[in-house]
Amino acid sequence: MLTLDLTNAPRWHDLAPGVRVQLHPLTTALMVATRADPEVESLPDEASDETRAMAFAKALARRAVLDWEGIGDADGNVIDPSPEAIDALLDIWPIFEAFQLTYVSKGLLLEQEKNASAPLPSGNSAGARATAKPVKGRAKTAPRG
Repeated sequence: MLTLDLTNAPRWHDLAPGVRVQLHPLTTALMVATRADPEVESLPDEASDETRAMAFAKALARRAVLDWEGIGDADGNVIDPSPEAIDALLDIWPIFEAFQLTYVSKGLLLEQEKNASAPLPSGNSAGARATAKPVKGRAKTAPRG
């Protein structure tokens, strides 16, 4: 069942110990705006998937980040989110991965749920019904040729 959050309120996401960001909900409007971002659209056709993923993640984060905690400059002074600071934050591999897993992948998981497969007992298909009839006997072995 799809659960709708009708409040559409921003949420805090932990990205690393002591580091968390407050993000807008991942909405269609946010994704469409990110796809139309000039930095995303200006990527050359031959850009790698990795380059595209990084450009998209940064463009999305620049739109989605409202606030953060546990992030400072090189001198240890607390800084506010800015486009440059958000890009620098996502340049840190574990932060990028956490952002992808805790925020972006939730939207992608919903996309995967559209495959109309029943959930597994051990995960995604619990409640699946068998569609094949039970076999009455053993199959004959193939002839050797």
